[in-house]
Amino acid sequence: MQFPPRLDIANTPTPLHHLARTSAELGVEFYIKRDDMTGAELSGNKIRKLEFLLADAIEEGCDTVITGGGQQSNHCRATALAATRMGLASVVCLRVEDKEAPPRAQGNILLDRLSGAEIVWIDHDDWARQQEVYEEQATRLRAAGRKTYIIPEGGSNAIGTWGYIRCSEELAIQLGELPVKDTTIVYACGSGGTGAGLVLGGKFFDFAKHQTSVVGINVCDDADYFVKRISGICDDFTGRYPGVATAQADDIRFIDGYVGAGYAKSQPAELTCLRALAARDAIILDPVYTGKAFYGITQELAKDPTRFGKRVVFLHTGGIFGLFGSALEAGYS
Repeated sequence: MQFPPRLDIANTPTPLHHLARTSAELGVEFYIKRDDMTGAELSGNKIRKLEFLLADAIEEGCDTVITGGGQQSNHCRATALAATRMGLASVVCLRVEDKEAPPRAQGNILLDRLSGAEIVWIDHDDWARQQEVYEEQATRLRAAGRKTYIIPEGGSNAIGTWGYIRCSEELAIQLGELPVKDTTIVYACGSGGTGAGLVLGGKFFDFAKHQTSVVGINVCDDADYFVKRISGICDDFTGRYPGVATAQADDIRFIDGYVGAGYAKSQPAELTCLRALAARDAIILDPVYTGKAFYGITQELAKDPTRFGKRVVFLHTGGIFGLFGSALEAGYS
């Protein structure tokens, strides 16, 4: 497959690890795709998308990128640090309860500041019109002579989708080295870009040949929202890259019901599950994304051991710095 221009800033391919003790605990062959190992400061799934998005920004001659997310956004942290590495400035719009009383610099916020990013605090009303907020920032910067490039939440658009199409190629190779058996790739979904890449990548690299399907566990909103969201990203991808097959709504599968107390809010059972995995296999998850998704996997298997087939491949999308910023508040100790 011919990929568009890409920056080589992620440590890929990432390994696929078999967790023998977790397999025994859950009663299913359990593997974990270690996308938390794409780097150190640039760790997690966002950097795969940014390899393509920042390449596009540079190709367009831009000098400043603008993006946004929650106050402990992994995407904003990765964008800020990757932009700095490439000699670009960045503006990150971080959503907080009260923009007049922003939180202290810890976790991802601390790394945003260390990267030199300009932080713009926004509230939930601003977030409801986030595209307008980005455009307002772009107008301000253009008046100062800057050339800007807007990256959507999570890097989730047609260009960013290439990141997880490329990851799908890695998965197809890695699964091809294992005995063929009924397998489900499970990922945490917060903005849709990772899911869109996996769904499209599964078509490009013939996951069906490996008896493999893809399922998301949403950490906010609901399944219907993300089916529409991912369908839209896939349609945009096809429009931008004509001649490439797109996904249909029935290709996009979700397990709903694990948002829990809400986005970035943890419940005791989720945190207990994270502690158990860390103590058993030294795998560290975050409470916002991977923790909720892994908890969902354990609960689904408890109800039906055949829920995901004979093998689960859990996509570890990172998020460890967000853990440092919210763990104590969430009672994660």
